[in-house]
Amino acid sequence: MANNKYERLFEEFPGVSTEAWEAVINTDLKGADYQKKLVWRTAEGFNVRPYYRAEDLQNIEWLGTTAGEFPYVRGVKNCNKWKVFQTICVKDVAEANAKALHALESGAESVGFHIENELSAEQVNVLLAGIDPTKNEVVFCSENEWWIVEPVMAWAAQFDKEAVRIAFNFDPIMWGLSAYGTFCCGCDKGTPCFEKLAGYIKEYAEWKHVRFVGVDGSLIGNSGSTIVEELGYMLAAGHDYVVKLMEQGVSATAAAKSLRFTTSITSNYFMEIAKLRAARLLWANIMKAYEPECSCAEKIYLHAVTSMWNQTVYDSYVNMLRGTTEAMSAAIAGVHSLEVRPFNNAYVCGDEFAERIARNVQLLLKNESHFDNVVDPAGGSYYIENLTASIAQEAWKLFLEVENEGGYIESYEKGTIAAKVNASAEKKNKEVATRRITLLGTNQFPNFGETLGADVKAWQFDNSCCEAKFPALKPYRGGEAFEAMRQAVDLSGKAPKAFMLTCGNLAMARARAQFSCNFFACAGIKVQDNTFFASVEEGVKAAKEAGADIVVVCSSDDDYATLAPEVAKLVGEEAIVVVAGAPACAEELKAQGITHFISIRDNVLETLKGYLKELGI
Repeated sequence: MANNKYERLFEEFPGVSTEAWEAVINTDLKGADYQKKLVWRTAEGFNVRPYYRAEDLQNIEWLGTTAGEFPYVRGVKNCNKWKVFQTICVKDVAEANAKALHALESGAESVGFHIENELSAEQVNVLLAGIDPTKNEVVFCSENEWWIVEPVMAWAAQFDKEAVRIAFNFDPIMWGLSAYGTFCCGCDKGTPCFEKLAGYIKEYAEWKHVRFVGVDGSLIGNSGSTIVEELGYMLAAGHDYVVKLMEQGVSATAAAKSLRFTTSITSNYFMEIAKLRAARLLWANIMKAYEPECSCAEKIYLHAVTSMWNQTVYDSYVNMLRGTTEAMSAAIAGVHSLEVRPFNNAYVCGDEFAERIARNVQLLLKNESHFDNVVDPAGGSYYIENLTASIAQEAWKLFLEVENEGGYIESYEKGTIAAKVNASAEKKNKEVATRRITLLGTNQFPNFGETLGADVKAWQFDNSCCEAKFPALKPYRGGEAFEAMRQAVDLSGKAPKAFMLTCGNLAMARARAQFSCNFFACAGIKVQDNTFFASVEEGVKAAKEAGADIVVVCSSDDDYATLAPEVAKLVGEEAIVVVAGAPACAEELKAQGITHFISIRDNVLETLKGYLKELGI
């Protein structure tokens, strides 16, 4: 009876075919180009359509699988429990230990020690005192500090070796060859490094949950790559580790079980969800070819960390929002552990408030939003399943390209990988400069009143300490150029002002004044907006009284032909006159000596640098 009732209900909502949808869309477009208006051309090499339907799932091969089932798109385990991770810089071992214990008491479940100098066995014991590695994961971000293994494993001997969870993150391929252009061991092919790693894996084979190899894809992501490049190259590097370790007598299973992958998570919300799902799919298929002794070798061990590339120094509280959405992407997709970078991580190390907020982002997702109680909530989504398939397809193509060149190391030494990543970074830099990519508070909608003092030193990666044999990748933040320009203004001792001379058409004057205020404030230029001036004379008088260095004429295109020359004549040489917009009469105005225009088509960064140069900054 009930079924009949529901069937009758659905009879009132008959299905609509794709053809019918497309017909309505094309009607609404009124002749506009469908591809240009509605299809997103991603930097990853594929197009995203404006909508997807059930029929678009027909070629998705993994549909119907569950979490914990090959190819693990829906997760490598049948739950979504991830570890809250926090990095701790080790300068004083006692202080670092106290901070680690506080972090674990405050919700962290995994701590990573970033060690800068070699420690004695006694210092290692102080650093790790009170930490139980059978309950909380301990990670060493030592990169290539080989000395650390012996004292740490001696300390760990007091615990149940089958339950101890430690990761050393030795990564000579990424944090050697890729970041510094040379292997830490001095050999082009890194053979001594792989010999050491193989030796550790064999020596500590009974420790089931100790991992020695880190594969840090976030290096690539934070160097400006696309999502596909980060994934494809990260997996290629991971496969190279498996191959190199097998050459040293380690089984494929043991090699894979010793890897810990790290990926960055950007603000590209749905794409990042799809990337993590695709990572599980691709790694499972890569390792399946080796016919491993157990399926655990096919299950990628994936740590995620929120992006450094989009962190900003100006208006840095916005980084809290970035970290939240990025954490949501990782939590929805599923990871083993997740680190939310503190909001001021770009210029402060070890701030207790920022670290607490970073932890609490994840604790909110777990304890109040219950993200950890749902496995792969994105599964079955027409959109995300298709994104997953598209990212997997493009990343697989890239992986095969690397393999055809002999693997990651060979491809990197030929310059292929660095060239592609740098090309993507250059494209992103241009999109930031032209505001095709928005960095809130930096190249768009800045905090007008914010200034930075000389004591604020933003983080910059320095790889000049090694003599590079090959091109090295360089992690950076997308907003660095804007921030450097703005901080130069803050420290110049000058206070340049842009004055909005609003006249003519009121609606256009207000719209262009708002655009112009936002434009000039991105350089730290003080802006003075004005509602409206009844005449040009009134506006110019007010601009002179305000001590304006730049007078921006804000009106309609039709009004500029008469208003702009009047403003220029009255202002004279006392200020730079700028026309807001790209009017049809621009050439006519240029002939009259008005040469400054700003519009949405500008390279904002270069345009602002030009104005600052004219102002002597």
